[in-house]
Amino acid sequence: MIGDIDKRIQRALAGVRQAFRGVVNSVSSDGPVQIVGGEGLSGEAMTDLEYMQHYGFSSNPPDGTMAVILPIGGKTGHGIIIATEHGAYRFKQLMRGEVAISSDEGDSVVLNRGRVINVKTKTLNIDADDEVNINTKKMAIKADSIDADTPELAVSGLTSANGGLAAKAGEGREHAIDIDGTANVTDDVFINGKSQSGHRHKDSLGGMTTAEQ
Repeated sequence: MIGDIDKRIQRALAGVRQAFRGVVNSVSSDGPVQIVGGEGLSGEAMTDLEYMQHYGFSSNPPDGTMAVILPIGGKTGHGIIIATEHGAYRFKQLMRGEVAISSDEGDSVVLNRGRVINVKTKTLNIDADDEVNINTKKMAIKADSIDADTPELAVSGLTSANGGLAAKAGEGREHAIDIDGTANVTDDVFINGKSQSGHRHKDSLGGMTTAEQ
């Protein structure tokens, strides 16, 4: 009798499909849950598979992505995708404990060992409605140019410009530079093209004054 029961159980389980692997070839990302189509490893067509992802994380897998499909109720026609992987685009240089987010175009955010985060991309945009705050001991920027489109730039400490400083009065401003306090100039000053350290005037006797040395 026990043998007959086991056979009946095995026959019942045979009609229930277990989790299987497939390959993604289409994704509809417009609805609340992505709907995926593809092909199972045995060649059967997969349609209307729900791609379940963790809250706050979303990806649209490219064609050729491998997927693990879990048939709900053991029915292939009602399956959900619970995991995906694409070997061609998987980030492969990770050490134990490191974490990476990457795309098929080569963009990546990597949490490396030593508490270092590396971001690699072509264009990086930050859109913050109110503020962007950066708190660090030292910052280094290497760029061909920096364009700050702001009505006011305030610096609380010393500003050093090794390559020179050019200023032009903008709209609504009377002067290009306003100095509140003394100015210490170690070299010459030119006003309207005239040297101030070498500038001379006629004295009361008609001669020329001597420029200060």
